[in-house]
Amino acid sequence: MWEILEHRRTWKLLDRLPLDILKRYEKWKDIVRLSGPLGLRQIKGFNDESLRGEWRGHRASRLSRQYRVIYLIERERVLVEVVSVTAHNYRKK
Repeated sequence: MWEILEHRRTWKLLDRLPLDILKRYEKWKDIVRLSGPLGLRQIKGFNDESLRGEWRGHRASRLSRQYRVIYLIERERVLVEVVSVTAHNYRKK
């Protein structure tokens, strides 16, 4: 089982998400808890991919055409840290 940590600012973002995106995010978390990031790659709808540039080392999964969840994997602790759920704007802030 994988552990999922959500950054403090992620909680604030989740309150403002549309309900269908929030449900998709909860489904994403269920898949990650059970089978980790490898499980996400088996489901084509999430289009899980590694990021480049400023976000090197992070990964992103598609929740919809517009929304992405950006996360970081720590293998030593079997941990997925959710950095942001964003409307497809990958610029670091």
